Amino acid sequence: MVATTPMITMTPEAVAQLKSFLAEQGTPEHGLRVFVAPGGCSGLQYGMTVDEAAEDGDEVIETEGVRVLVDNFSAMYLSGAEIDYVNSLMGGGFTVRNPNAVASCACGHSFDTGGNAPTSQGCGCGH
Repeated sequence: MVATTPMITMTPEAVAQLKSFLAEQGTPEHGLRVFVAPGGCSGLQYGMTVDEAAEDGDEVIETEGVRVLVDNFSAMYLSGAEIDYVNSLMGGGFTVRNPNAVASCACGHSFDTGGNAPTSQGCGCGH
């Protein structure tokens, strides 16, 4: 049997932080939904939310007991991406490292894979 690399990977820090967050919320069985939507300063933007269950057509990636849920549209843009958890002066949060992005906004929430100019906006990170 050939081992396949998951569509999205998570760093150990992201796994630990997600487990901790879900436990604190009393929802350890929920998953982190990662999605891509049109908009942002580079044409596409990332979004994340906690979701109770996978929907039809979702990719479900399980890592050490935590799940990442990705819809079909977003999966096209997130293949090979890594979710990390970073601490900064403004607080910590999950972030996406995406090898498919050819350009991104300085704040790291918006990106372009090469064909997103019609949905791009001025580069300001005010969200």
